[in-house]
Amino acid sequence: MTCTVVIADDDPDIRSLISISVARAGLATVAAVADGIAALRAIRDHQPDLAILDIAMPEMTGIEVCRAVRADSSVGDVRIVLLSASVEESAVAVGIDAGADYFMAKPFSPRDLVVWLAVGKEER
Repeated sequence: MTCTVVIADDDPDIRSLISISVARAGLATVAAVADGIAALRAIRDHQPDLAILDIAMPEMTGIEVCRAVRADSSVGDVRIVLLSASVEESAVAVGIDAGADYFMAKPFSPRDLVVWLAVGKEER
């Protein structure tokens, strides 16, 4: 069974880079969206195994999406990776407190993301 992923980032180049990394890791992107509201809708509609969310998005931040997912019992077990240009410990702490499973700083290495995704799919 292929693990499914929702990608949310307002930068189309980053969305494309993440989509390529997801495919290289053997996972399937079911939605790639540009804002937080679309991300939450895609997570509820597709019920993916994993959501990769940028923190700084229009409409809703990745943190807000993460909190909304964790509060929704129908999708609350989705694994969540937050991406952020901020590497401050406080930003990481806020993301983890919101319920994220992993925090990745931008710019990130596509190779590292592929490795993380490939290992993570084995944990399911």
